[in-house]
Amino acid sequence: MRGVWLEQGRLSIRSDLARPRPAAGEARIRVTLAGVCGTDLELVRGYYPYTGIPGHEFVGVVDSCESEPELVGRRVVGEINAACGACATCRAGRPTHCPDRTVLGIVGRGGAFAEELVLPAANLHPVPDSVDDDAAVFAEPLAAAARILEQVAVAPGDRVVVVGAGRLGLLVAMVLARTGCRLTVVARHGDARRILADAGIDTIGSDEVAPGAWDVAVEASGSPGGFELARAALRPRGTLVLKSTYADRLSLDISRIVVDELTLVASRCGPFGEALRLLETGAVDPRPLIRGRHPLDRALDAFDAAARPGALKVLLVP
Repeated sequence: MRGVWLEQGRLSIRSDLARPRPAAGEARIRVTLAGVCGTDLELVRGYYPYTGIPGHEFVGVVDSCESEPELVGRRVVGEINAACGACATCRAGRPTHCPDRTVLGIVGRGGAFAEELVLPAANLHPVPDSVDDDAAVFAEPLAAAARILEQVAVAPGDRVVVVGAGRLGLLVAMVLARTGCRLTVVARHGDARRILADAGIDTIGSDEVAPGAWDVAVEASGSPGGFELARAALRPRGTLVLKSTYADRLSLDISRIVVDELTLVASRCGPFGEALRLLETGAVDPRPLIRGRHPLDRALDAFDAAARPGALKVLLVP
C-alpha cells in the first residue's frame, strides 16, 4: 500500500508498504482522512525515535474485524493507545499508561498516514451519521482538549488563560469556553484571532498577560517561552496545565513553582465519547481550523504547510 514513512528524522512517500495484518481482536480500517498535528512535527524533529508510518488523527471505514463483524462498513475514529489489558497498570484503570502499549503512529504501531491501519476493536468509536469526516477527524485532539476538564475543576468565573492558539490551543479554548470561565487566549496570528472572535472568545498578546492574575493557565504553545509565560501568569496556588510535547528539554524555575505552590497537571489523551458528543451536538465545530488537504503523494507538502508559523489543520486524503 501507499503511505508516509519516517526514519531517522526523514520523511518519504512509499508505495511498497505491506498492508497491516490485524491481530486477534483487531480491526483493519481504510483511512479516509487524517490530520497532521504538532506531535507529528515533533517526531520529525526527534521527539521520540520512531521508525514507521506516522499519524494518529484519523477517520476511516472498518474493512475487516473478525471479533466484532458488526463494525465492518462503519465509519470510525480510534483511541491511539493499544494497551495489553493484563498488566497491573491496565488492571488499575490506567490503560493509556500501559508499559507494554503501542501507540498509533508514535510507538511500535503503524499510523494513519497510509491507506490502511489496524487498531484493537475496543479502541474504535463509531462516528454519528450527523458528523461529517471533516469534523470527525478532529476527534482525537478534541478528546485531548476535553481531558483537561477531567483533571481540573474549572468553575464559572474562574480566570483562565490559554497560551498558544495553534491547532490544539484553539480546541482547548473551545472546550473551556463552555464552562463559563473568564477565558482569554494568547494568540499571535490573525487567523487564530478571527476564529476565536467568531466563537466569542477574548484574545490578547503575550505582552498583555498580567503576571499573577490567573487561576488556571494552559500551556499549548510547545515553546519554552510559552511555558514561562503561562507559569508567570498564575496567582499563588494556581494550576498550570501542560498540553505540549517538546523535542527539546525545558528549563524550569523550580523555586518559583515551589514558592507559589503551583499545581502542575500534565495532560494528553482524553475521552472520545465526550469529543464525539461535542461534535454531534454542535457544541464545538472544529472545521474552521482546516487550511488545506493533500493526497498522500503530496504528504511532504502537507508537513511543510503544517510547520509554518501560525499554520492550522492540514489534512491528508488517502
